Amino acid sequence: MTRDHQTLALVLFSVFIAVTLGITTWVSRKRHGSAEEFYAGGRLFSPLENGFAIAGDYMSAASFLGISGLIALYGYDGMLYSVGFLVAWLVVLLLVAELVRNCGRFTLADVVAARMAERPVRIAAGTSSVAVSVLYLVAQMVGAGSLVALLLGGSSEAARSWTVIGVGALMVIYVSLGGMRATTWIQIVKAVLLMAGTIALTVLVLLRFHGDVNSLLSTAAERSGHGADFLAPGLRYGGDWTSRVDFISLGLALVLGTAGLPHILSRFYTVPTARAARRSVVWSIGLIGSFYLMTIVLGFGAAALIGSDAVRASNASGNTAVPLLALDLGGGSGSTGGTVLFAVVAAVAFATILAVVAGITLASSTSVAHDLYASLRRRHAKQYSEVTVARVAAAGIGAAAIGLGLLARDLNVAFLVGLAFAVAASANLPVLLYSLFWRKFTTRGAVWSVYGGLIPAVLLVVVSPVVSGSPESLFPGVDFHLFPLQNPGVVSIPLGFLAGWLGTVTSTEPPDEARHAETEVRALTGAGAV
Repeated sequence: MTRDHQTLALVLFSVFIAVTLGITTWVSRKRHGSAEEFYAGGRLFSPLENGFAIAGDYMSAASFLGISGLIALYGYDGMLYSVGFLVAWLVVLLLVAELVRNCGRFTLADVVAARMAERPVRIAAGTSSVAVSVLYLVAQMVGAGSLVALLLGGSSEAARSWTVIGVGALMVIYVSLGGMRATTWIQIVKAVLLMAGTIALTVLVLLRFHGDVNSLLSTAAERSGHGADFLAPGLRYGGDWTSRVDFISLGLALVLGTAGLPHILSRFYTVPTARAARRSVVWSIGLIGSFYLMTIVLGFGAAALIGSDAVRASNASGNTAVPLLALDLGGGSGSTGGTVLFAVVAAVAFATILAVVAGITLASSTSVAHDLYASLRRRHAKQYSEVTVARVAAAGIGAAAIGLGLLARDLNVAFLVGLAFAVAASANLPVLLYSLFWRKFTTRGAVWSVYGGLIPAVLLVVVSPVVSGSPESLFPGVDFHLFPLQNPGVVSIPLGFLAGWLGTVTSTEPPDEARHAETEVRALTGAGAV
């Protein structure tokens, strides 16, 4: 990579960081000592603003860098990530958005605690929310490290490490000073930049092939080294029964996990009404749908113009396919156009990572303060103390994400996000759906549902090929893997639902049908919603 690329991209990085820090400083001057202001931005955002912010939260480094890289390496099988992420929004729109906005205040635990014993439910839901958030954060850190390593020549391990540390420090600053209001505006700016950059690259790829999609696909197949198999199912997930089941597991995790992501659920509380929450999701679906369609073009474009082998040589997991594609579309290495386009795309990707980590960190620190801390010290907790704890928690979560990000820096970011989705679908979605729709659900059922999904999901990841037993694992030199699948969703998601049912039917506590009726009316009508 030439010095011009480095200089221009670093200048653009610096501009975005300066702008976002300016937003954070401006917002921090406004009074946000209350929990509602810090956690939900005062519930003052319009559906359009919140729709862009939701899209900004969802269109992460995994989407921009990871999915396009997987398509460039594996063709059709990589494209399944795009489809899964997009279809997941139908679950959010139809089952979750409006009901969650009506039932809760700031977190997932609020929805469940509306009809259960608060303390055990909040501790369980808060724990799972933090676990999902940290996994998701690790993916963003890995994306940042891959991007800057490419920018600085692809071999600087020190640069990757310092990048991960720098991103972690910035996200703590954003959350601690600005709260939800600053985080939301950063997301909106980032969503606009990302959509503009993606549209520009997509148009350039299609122009290179004169709008002929068939030519694009056939060229991608030729340069992939796999021929027609590149455009057919099975290149990554069709080798044997294990990989086929792994594909089913991944699909379940992607489609069901979105509705359990803490940083997505918290977005529904930043608007004044449930109707505004639903309209926010409609806006975000339009943005997200068009974005994921374009990632398919970018992935096949990278395979056609760069070649799968060149993408793999730059980064074994494919995380750098889009920046390399931008370099080629601009005129190649050494050209002014290539330098400018590469730098712009690298800066947009970096902006994407910074914005998403801020949103996730805020959601997880909210869970720590509002659910865990407030439950453990209910009699002494006050609103201002909750906000203070949330700020301290942001620093602790940032440190954990930095450490894990340094450990997992060679894994594909979309793959890492798939693991986070599996944990969210296993631990958060069952308890959420049971609380909203099952009249006989009890406190024991809620607690068992969360832990019955969370513990198996995490344990199965630990004893899977992701951690040990293969050259691509976290610890390639050892082998203690017992579970053959890379994604635990196909086992852990049913276990979460089963544990919730089992806990309920074995519970000695009678279900509080009056509170369920009250919750149901509130969920469906908004009467009494905060």
